[in-house]
Amino acid sequence: MSRTYKATGINLKTQVLGESDKIVTILTPEFGLIRAVAPGARKHNSSLGGRSGMFVVNELLIAKGRSLDKITQAQTLKTYPGLAKDLGKLAASQYLAEIVLSQALSEQPQEELYELFNEHLHRLEALSSTNASGVLAHLAHGVFHLLALAGVTPQVQVCCLSGRSLKPDFTDPNWQIGFSVPTGGTICLETWKRLRTEGKGESNNQYPIPHIPLPMPHAQTVVVHRQEIPLISSRLGAMELALLQHLSQPEIMQIDGARDHNWLSVEQILRQYAQYQLGRPIRSATLIDSYFAANHDATI
Repeated sequence: MSRTYKATGINLKTQVLGESDKIVTILTPEFGLIRAVAPGARKHNSSLGGRSGMFVVNELLIAKGRSLDKITQAQTLKTYPGLAKDLGKLAASQYLAEIVLSQALSEQPQEELYELFNEHLHRLEALSSTNASGVLAHLAHGVFHLLALAGVTPQVQVCCLSGRSLKPDFTDPNWQIGFSVPTGGTICLETWKRLRTEGKGESNNQYPIPHIPLPMPHAQTVVVHRQEIPLISSRLGAMELALLQHLSQPEIMQIDGARDHNWLSVEQILRQYAQYQLGRPIRSATLIDSYFAANHDATI
């Protein structure tokens, strides 16, 4: 088997190694995630210096190693300079990269994930630098699509309890819908309240605690299943539900009346859901909070 191989990849993460090297985590369509040493990348005159930066797409020649592979050649195919010039775009890109790192597999083709991530970086870079809502909208769009590719899309079209379609009611300023992270999506609050009421009645009147005898040989255990009342993680207004329902579309839909605070609410809901599915916090999300708290009139 050859000791060297070629790959095309985008840099997702870098770490310092020794006095002058870097370890670069790269997403490739051919081999999935690769961790490779970029020797001398931190030296001033290194040819791998710029090529080992974040979100740089390279054509690579890599030598296999015992614990870590080593980049021997790199030819840059694409960069995203516009991301580094805008703190909001950069924070959103790092946020998406962190989700990709949690989803990507090693030693397996990841072509769809590679293409999807690059597409959303391109969309973020193309935004106007003054478009705060656009950054939030494209971030939420990217998160939703990454969750969909992983097969864990939140349910936002129907109630998770009743299965009935949900349509935002813009005529009622107090209209709300619930979102349950553990249950996996949207919940009609009327259905949820009815379940709570019925559950209280059952626990108070219909289900006295029975005497449980000691287990006997060959005795059968009878288990009574009862529908659990889900935890409501967030409450959404009509605008937030409309925005969530449009995120499954290939392109961002412009909805009249959507404001920064609406998109912030949507992002926070998706953040909670993604963290629950990934089993870990999204650390880059704090950059989004800090950026918009410092630069925009939006409540986080």
